[in-house]
Amino acid sequence: MNTTHDTMHKNTTTAQLLTGTPLAGRVAVVTGASSGIGEATAFRFAQLGASVALLARRGDRLDDLEDRIRDIGGTALAVPTDVADRSAVLAAAERVERELGQVDLVFANAGVQLIAGITDLAVDDWDTQLSTNVGGVMNTVQAFVRPLVAAAEAGRPADLVTTSSIAAVRILEGFQVYSATKAYVAQLSRLLRTELGRKKVRVATIEPGMVDTELPDHVTDPAATRLMADLIAQIDVLRSADVAETVAFLAAVPRHVNLTEITILPTEQII
Repeated sequence: MNTTHDTMHKNTTTAQLLTGTPLAGRVAVVTGASSGIGEATAFRFAQLGASVALLARRGDRLDDLEDRIRDIGGTALAVPTDVADRSAVLAAAERVERELGQVDLVFANAGVQLIAGITDLAVDDWDTQLSTNVGGVMNTVQAFVRPLVAAAEAGRPADLVTTSSIAAVRILEGFQVYSATKAYVAQLSRLLRTELGRKKVRVATIEPGMVDTELPDHVTDPAATRLMADLIAQIDVLRSADVAETVAFLAAVPRHVNLTEITILPTEQII
């Protein structure tokens, strides 16, 4: 479950645990890079030395992030892409390999959260979540799984990291479709590891709790909006940078180490 708020985190700072450039020489792809966890993770990858391809629908936001990465001496490539569009993702993969090189780190993070009661029959929202949260991940796997295997065969680290959610395993009213899509992502990642692990490709999924992102800006159900607002008023939620540091750590550990599933919650979150 992700959420957002405008108040300051008085007691929260993001410790950057990694130092130096442990991702130097790596070529990373981040989907959903225009905001939130994706944006923060792409920037952190670049800080740690990776060349980063930025995929999302909002090209203007990607251009801004590309500029910020270049300002710190990093390498980034903005590739406006709707991950729900298979042909667009495949075209993006070709461009990334042509301009940055062979991909060896993929963060399949793009997703939407649209919460409503099931009897509201918000079928357009169902379709959007299925095409992005499920279809988008599958399109990303299709586009990059072979380069990841090739990188591993060449003796390089190779990582596929997905974004699930604590909502995948919690019972939350109104989250039926969103939670189901995130449960799909979590189980998919476990199953991909059974095949890709033997090929020395690490597969991991992160399951964030309440994070300060813009995902809930898409929520139209007033009751769900109030629920999230009430929860974040009571606790110090995560920042996107907290999750980004976790993903970067997953990618930076030695090649023979696979941190397969990490749940990251605010200390005070109990639901």
